[in-house]
Amino acid sequence: MKAHNYRSIRGQLYTREKYIHGAPDTRLVKFVMGEEKPDYNLEITLNANETMLMKDNALEAVRVSANRNLGKLLGSDYLFRIIVYPHHVLRENKMMTGAGADRLQEGMRRAFGKRVGRAAALKRGQPIVSVKTYAENEGKVRRLLKIAASKVPKGAYVDVHPL
Repeated sequence: MKAHNYRSIRGQLYTREKYIHGAPDTRLVKFVMGEEKPDYNLEITLNANETMLMKDNALEAVRVSANRNLGKLLGSDYLFRIIVYPHHVLRENKMMTGAGADRLQEGMRRAFGKRVGRAAALKRGQPIVSVKTYAENEGKVRRLLKIAASKVPKGAYVDVHPL
């Protein structure tokens, strides 16, 4: 199935790993990058436009894009954090297509689905990532987060908060 099948939240989230045997690991490698400094005076966040599910590989794409560009432009004058965690386990009832496939599948019988990935459930306006830096870097960080926002399934916007 394609990722757009998982964008909307339908039904109850499937998060209890205690009951999910063989739940897939998240594809996120790191959640905090950069350098922690006590004198940062600006926090810039990337917030979700709509309520949605965001797959873990989309979160990883945002992380790679933003962190690579922040490192090139700012050196070590930033602290980048991924705020959300992909708790929801995605399931798929795989169906075969083509000639003769009807003999190899069971249709809707036992259609609960196998675990295929993870996603983070986001609400409208919820912060996805945050960057702490100095006020003189605001324009650069805004531009880089707008580039990273293109990786978010239903879009995102940049918000600035002085510390």
